[in-house]
Amino acid sequence: MRLITKECEPTLTDQQVIQFCRDGYMEFPGAVSKDITDRALDYVAENPDYAMQPVPLLNESWFTDGLIFAPVVAGAVRSLLGAGFGLPWMLANHIGKCPDAKPLGWHVDGGNMHTWALNYLQVFCLMQDTTEEMGPTEVLPGSHFVLGQSALVTHYGAIRGTKKCVGPVGTVFLTCYPIWHRRSKATATGTTRHLFKYNYVRNSPPRRDWIIEPDFNPSCDTQAFSHLQTGATMLRRNKLDNYDAAHMYMWLCGRQEEMRYVGGVAWPMLDDMIGRHTEEVYGAPPSLSTTPDAWRPEAPPI
Repeated sequence: MRLITKECEPTLTDQQVIQFCRDGYMEFPGAVSKDITDRALDYVAENPDYAMQPVPLLNESWFTDGLIFAPVVAGAVRSLLGAGFGLPWMLANHIGKCPDAKPLGWHVDGGNMHTWALNYLQVFCLMQDTTEEMGPTEVLPGSHFVLGQSALVTHYGAIRGTKKCVGPVGTVFLTCYPIWHRRSKATATGTTRHLFKYNYVRNSPPRRDWIIEPDFNPSCDTQAFSHLQTGATMLRRNKLDNYDAAHMYMWLCGRQEEMRYVGGVAWPMLDDMIGRHTEEVYGAPPSLSTTPDAWRPEAPPI
């Protein structure tokens, strides 16, 4: 298979990249025009053999230009997966008949692995205006760092802090591949929900070449790494969510070797406890620091 790649400019900022690392998803309302989604659904209706896997659409320039290359999405993908990212070669259409009183079980998709590396993005595109009553996909923010395979999580019911993928037609959700998700209960009647699902892949080494904000310094202001700042559920003990989000961020910067788990009030922990900083937090990585040659603490595990 020949990998088809895309070149464009990155559009995310440092804070947005950290947000993705922390939550495991990012939302772009109405990113794809209704003309494109309507035309794609017409193709599905006219080609029932491809209704669930409309892969031939990936050979249509109007579809790739309008949906796969939607500018706001392409710029975000470029920010997260680097230059020359690889385009989808598979395309699924998840069809949800309404009503459906039984939600799908929580799961992570096959082939997932729990890692701080980000080599894939799993994408959901809403092909019509989608409401909670239509049984949309539901994701659990931060769960991309929770080590659990489908057989171990499928029995869970309602979980506090989930995000339902609702919004206007053409809304796109970029997600980290191992994020927990499921189809929620559908109470609407007389309608069918379509969700296009596909992936982008990395094709270049990670580096911090997205938009650097002059008024934001991640070595000083660590609030963005914390779920507590968003009101989301803290899934694990000891604020490990902070460290995992920071570790993924440093991997994306191409500086994973600088990430050290020091504990206590060291980077990236301190700021979410005592407020925003203007000075560097203890233990900040050298590449983010104004004193890159200074001694850094280490805490080898027992």
